[in-house]
Order: sequence, then structure tokens, then C-alpha cells
Amino acid sequence: MQVALLTLDFHLEGCRSLKEKRRRLGGLKDRFGRLSNVATCESAYPDQWGKAQWCFVCVGPNKAAVQSTCALIQEYASQLDAVLYQQQLEYL
Repeated sequence: MQVALLTLDFHLEGCRSLKEKRRRLGGLKDRFGRLSNVATCESAYPDQWGKAQWCFVCVGPNKAAVQSTCALIQEYASQLDAVLYQQQLEYL
């Protein structure tokens, strides 16, 4: 069993409210929060409009499966209406 923690930091240029922030980044939870092998949360800056940090814990039978899931998350995150300025992947 392999476990990984993926942390993504975003800058939301021009964001003017928390409602807009949730709208712009809500797809992360909608898309990946439903998967049985992924847990997700907004882990930092909950009250700041211009930046956000999201964490994903991915579990799989082997490292390749976990890497594949993390790659899907990173690819989707790069297409959001936000600048992905930092990402960190740790295997636990």
C-alpha cells in the first residue's frame, strides 16, 4: 500500500470575494473528492481571497497507481482559473 500527500498552492489574481474563490477552485473537491482513494481539503488561507492551498491524500496499491492519480490532479489544477505557483508531493 502506498500513500502520498500532494499539496498545491494557488494565486487567484483579481479574486474579489470568498464566493468567487470557492467558485474558481470548487472543481477540485467536486472532481476528486468523490474518489474512494482520494481525500481532499482546503488546508490554508481559508479567509484570503487571493491565495489558496489544497491538500490531497492519495492511496493506492502501489506507487505507480498513486503517481497516476496525483498526475491527474496536477493536470486538472493547471487548467483552473488560478495560477498554480507551488506543488509538493510527499510519499508517506
